[in-house]
Amino acid sequence: MDINEFAVLKLFVVGVLINVGMMRGLSASDSFSTEPTPPRVRKVCNESRLQWEVEVCGEGFKEDMTHIDPQNWCNLTHFISFCDKSTVNKRWTAKTKKIIGGSDSGVSSVTGEYHLFTLCTETKSQIVDCYWPNPLVERYIIHIHKHFFSNCTIDQPLWIDPPDDTLTILILIPVFLTLAMIGLVVWCSKRSDILA
Repeated sequence: MDINEFAVLKLFVVGVLINVGMMRGLSASDSFSTEPTPPRVRKVCNESRLQWEVEVCGEGFKEDMTHIDPQNWCNLTHFISFCDKSTVNKRWTAKTKKIIGGSDSGVSSVTGEYHLFTLCTETKSQIVDCYWPNPLVERYIIHIHKHFFSNCTIDQPLWIDPPDDTLTILILIPVFLTLAMIGLVVWCSKRSDILA
């Protein structure tokens, strides 16, 4: 047997052993079972309760927004975080427990009314076995947005074409750079014997 053939044979055997070892380690069980796995019981979303729970979250948000001047509703800094973190934490610790029925976990990340509203809708959706966001919650959030933020459209800038001189320069610069690069490549390829 040639030395190269022997090396290929050893490589093949090692590859098979590694493959078998990996497959054994990655398998879910040591034995093969023909029994079907029982389907997981999926809890049904209670949409009527979710509607009520989301409205509770919305009422809390509406109450909080009354503390902010309506002229500042479009200013994100006033309703996302209108006070420092320690003040928000003190203010929301009891309220978060009451609204979402939870413990202090996650309260430190609350930074304002809108975050609390979102956290409330998400938690209430999970409590009633619904996924989040779902169409019912989205409709309610859109309702909240229409109520509080309908006049917050940002004036879009009117885009106009640049002057013709500027436009011509912006078009010609890349064209001339492309032509110069092509000329440089052709020139270098013709002079390859001198440059090498």
